[in-house]
Amino acid sequence: QVQLVESGGGLVQAGGSLRLSCAASGRTSSYYCMGWFRRAPGKDREFVAAINWSGGITWHADSVKGRFTISRDNAKNTMYLQMNSLKPEDTDVYYCAAARTQVGLQTARTYDYWGQGTQVTVSS
Repeated sequence: QVQLVESGGGLVQAGGSLRLSCAASGRTSSYYCMGWFRRAPGKDREFVAAINWSGGITWHADSVKGRFTISRDNAKNTMYLQMNSLKPEDTDVYYCAAARTQVGLQTARTYDYWGQGTQVTVSS
């Protein structure tokens, strides 16, 4: 079992930055691939970024490439999402997730564990 807790969300003006953190605990959590998704009310979860277990391979959605960066520190069992140049359309609840496989990390159903989410609001 892996527990995930997100933090770092909040209210920021357009063009600003936030860094989200996802603290993982539980069995061998550092061996999981991890990802970030976001979801606005009434919508499906949207892939944002993913990272393999070592941190050596990352994937970013086209909508955030060049603005968001995913990373992880296995010594701290923590994953991060650095979000720069934020736009109002980035407003969402952001979720971190952990998966046992590296296949299909852009799909929400691939993931085995989810955090509770953290709200990000970008004002115009």
